[in-house]
Parts: sequence; structure tokens; C-alpha cells
Amino acid sequence: MDTLTRRRFLVASGVTGAAALAAGGTLGLRELLATAGDRDPAAKTLVLVTLYGGNDGLNTLIPYADPAYAAARADLAYQPDELLRLGDRFALNPGLAGLHRLYQDGGLAIVRGVGYPKPDRSHFRSMDIWQTGQPARPEGTGWLGRWLDAAGGDPRLAVSFEPVLPPLLAGATSAGATVPGGELKLPGVITPAQVRRLGAAAPGESPAAARAAACFADLVRIQDLMNRVAEGAADEEAEDDDADPATATGGGAPPLDQQLALVARCVEAGVATRVYSVSLGGFDLHAGGKVAQRSILARLDKPLAAFRERMAGKGVVVAVYSEFGRRVRANASEGTDHGTASDMFLLGDGVNGGMYGEAPSLTDLDDGDLKYTVDFRDVYATLLAGVLGSDPARILDGWTGRIDELL
Repeated sequence: MDTLTRRRFLVASGVTGAAALAAGGTLGLRELLATAGDRDPAAKTLVLVTLYGGNDGLNTLIPYADPAYAAARADLAYQPDELLRLGDRFALNPGLAGLHRLYQDGGLAIVRGVGYPKPDRSHFRSMDIWQTGQPARPEGTGWLGRWLDAAGGDPRLAVSFEPVLPPLLAGATSAGATVPGGELKLPGVITPAQVRRLGAAAPGESPAAARAAACFADLVRIQDLMNRVAEGAADEEAEDDDADPATATGGGAPPLDQQLALVARCVEAGVATRVYSVSLGGFDLHAGGKVAQRSILARLDKPLAAFRERMAGKGVVVAVYSEFGRRVRANASEGTDHGTASDMFLLGDGVNGGMYGEAPSLTDLDDGDLKYTVDFRDVYATLLAGVLGSDPARILDGWTGRIDELL
């Protein structure tokens, strides 16, 4: 067999000219880890968790004491003895045992009734609004992309472990980066060891070709980490093996525990990154919503609680949101349809646990939907000021509201 060269490897892999990997905000893991120690030790880190599909907030933070809840939801409603109570009015879904413990310890903040004016029930339009931070006119820049512009534009400051760069990390003059993950499919005669060797620097090649080969080598390294995560999760319930991939309402990201494992690895290495974007899909449950949502929430809960424990004392704040909640009344298929206001969860160092915002009424509705009580830009402004040390008005088109007690 002829000696395998870097050029032949790249051509065989379909990366002629290396443009496919070098363009589009792709960043190699080694490039990220090379920034270890290159940051202010006092700087905090924001991890944004997107729940794609429209998570049912009323069956996440459950107003079990309100008779209107059971009346509107029939078989979809939880009975009080099934729930993880937070007091005499509200409870968490039984799939959220880890977050329930965190709340009891004062480490989980729940912001109720979060939404925006003139809500849109389209997944795509609503997600555009959330990710741009511009309810009236969602444009081509994300709210964290605009933060990145103001912070100097280094793409290593804002990183996603999702397959495609989310709009929220795209600025006007710069953009964050994605770190490639997922399954590495090699030509039959090539071994992972060869890929690692081919990822080493070679004299005389273009920067684009070097970056492309390094990205392939990083995929091997990431897969090794993913395998270790999977081995450590062998005791997961069997139903978790059938996790729905995020689709048009999600993007096909790796499992959340794997994404958060990569974030933790980077935080522990002290890399320059200040913002990470991760996601979990599958929340668009128009039928059979009760059982399915509990299963998906469990796949959120366990890795999130473990991540919080691992990151304690490292200045990491996590914010969890979805593009909208669901309608108050269940549909005829024991599911829920697209709604409006919902809840946000915040956890991490410096987060003051408890309930924030007014819970929306279940009877005073807007065409069957909840009326929002907290503008999501108040939460964004709090994160920008309290975690990223930025002026929220500069990033959020002059917005001045915030919830200072959160942080």
C-alpha cells in the first residue's frame, strides 16, 4: 500500500482545499485548549442551554395547588403526590430530581412567566426572537454575538458544541465558533492512530489545510472523551438510549451530557472562552406529552445537576430556556400545542436561588395562552452585567430592565 499522506487523506475524506472545515466558524479543540490560562482568573463563564421544540413550562414548574391546572389538562396533569414540591403552591416535574435537590439547597433560581410582547408561536420565528434578543425586529445578529463584537471579536470567546453555529453567537463583525463533534467516519484503511499523526503540523502547507487536518484529529480526541462519558453513564435508564435527536426544532446535537463534558473540560483547563452554547431537543410534544416530557426532562436533569456539582467554585453560571411554553389546555391527543410564556432556570456560582417573577394566571389568558410577566431581556441583561461584565443597554438596543437579585 502506498504511504498515506495528508493530502491523500484530506482528498479521500472530501475536504479538497480544506475549505469545508476551515470555513464557517469551525474551531479545533486543540486551538481552544491552546488558550489555557489565557484569561482573567476572576472572569465568569456563561453556559446557555437551549431546549428546542417549546418545553411545556406548566408541566415543568407545576402550579399543582391551582384548580385551573387540573381542570385544563385532565390526564396530562400530575397529581400532587407525584410531584417534587417546592412549597404549598408549586412543584417540579418528577423527572427533575437533581434540580429539586439544588433548589432545596438554595442553588436553583426559577424565573416564572418569561416571554416577550406580541408572542409568535412559530418555532423558527420565536427562536429567532430569543436568540437575537430583538422581539420587535429580529435581525441577523445574536445577542451574544453582539457581546462578542464588543468584547473584541475573538471567536474563541464564544463556543458552541452543537453541529451548527447557533444564530445567537453571530455578531455584526465577528462570530463565535463551533467545535466539531459527533461520529467520525473514516475511510476503511485509515485508523484513528493514523488520523492523530496526520493532525500534526506539517511544513510547507497552507493554514487552511493544517486546520482541516487538525479538526479531524480533534474529532478522534472528542470521540475518546464521548466514549468515556458514555461508559460512565452505563447505569442510565433504558429509555434514555432512545433520546430523540433535535430536528427542525433542534439541530441534531450530541447528547447533553457529552456537550457539558466538553464544556467542563475546557473550563477546568482555563481556556479563554467566556460563553458556551449547548442544546437539547425533542420538546415539541403534540401527543403523549406527559410521559415523553418527563423522560426528556430527566435527560436534562442528570447531566445538568452533575455539571453544576463539577463546576462549583469555578465561576460558571448556567441559564436554561426554550423558545416558548405550551397552551394551558391540553389537546385531544394528550399533548399540548404551541403557547407563549414559560420559565427560565438559572444555576451556578453566585446565583441566588428561589422564585422570581409573578406566576401567570391560568384563567386570565390571551386567546388561551399565558400572559408573560417578565420580559426575557430582563434576564439577558442580568446575565450580561452579572456574568459577562458588559453593559446590557449596548447589547440589547438600549434595554435597561434587569433582575439584580438573581446574581
